[in-house]
Amino acid sequence: MTDDSHSALVTTEWLEAHLSAPDVKVVDASWYLPAQDRDGFQEYQAQHIPGAVFFDIDEIADSQSDLPHMLPSAEKFASRVRKLGLGDGNRVIVYDGAGLFSAARVWWMFKVMGHDEVAVLDGGLPKWLAEGRPVEDMPAMPRERHFTARVNQTMVRNAEDLRINLETRDAQVLDARAASRFAGEEPEPRPGLRAGHIPNSFNLPFNALLAEDGTMLKGDALKAKFEQAGIDLAKPVVTTCGSGVTASVLFLALSELGCRDIALYDGSWVDWGGRKDLPIATGSA
Repeated sequence: MTDDSHSALVTTEWLEAHLSAPDVKVVDASWYLPAQDRDGFQEYQAQHIPGAVFFDIDEIADSQSDLPHMLPSAEKFASRVRKLGLGDGNRVIVYDGAGLFSAARVWWMFKVMGHDEVAVLDGGLPKWLAEGRPVEDMPAMPRERHFTARVNQTMVRNAEDLRINLETRDAQVLDARAASRFAGEEPEPRPGLRAGHIPNSFNLPFNALLAEDGTMLKGDALKAKFEQAGIDLAKPVVTTCGSGVTASVLFLALSELGCRDIALYDGSWVDWGGRKDLPIATGSA
């Protein structure tokens, strides 16, 4: 899919050159926190990469859960992406309006559902626009395409898994939230959540992995960020964050470094911090 067959990132140059390829499908996965006061779908309607369809992580989610944008069932995921014209044989390229943020979540969702031909646009829409590449405001008219879901549960963890891990220490838990939230020095943006982090976890704010142009750091520079955070890349890692979005950026970065024993805590801090029966820690990692 890229010059480096192992990479889950594509460049803006690559995508523009392949926009007309029949097997390439582009997905706008823009999503923002309420405090950011931005509407991903409205921005998509105003301008998007030509041919892109919009993926709503709050709608393509488990509507039975009290937690935000949790993974949907395989049946619901397949039904929704089929309507978006995304399916078997497609090379799905995901981007977002922040640069490298919610696109990683949708990339991870496709991977969990067994679709490996998926990549993230490095630098996202901001880099695309800065380079003067084409956009349009025409609504996409996708043709339905069959999607075969083959769920890979090894990439997903829940609160019980993480509670057991407190005892076993089988996996390192890595939190993508800002250091002040991790330490419990700053209140959570969602009401009703305790402040702090999962005991024994490590902290690596997701934006520390991004270069000035919004692209992901590469090679040794990326590896160094994890090592400085105390992570042994040879051992299993479970990523977490506020609600499972930026944890996906850490997951993507670990994947880029060749790590294979990676999972994501889908409920993340909204789940753990919202429960009184689970222990928390405060202070820096």
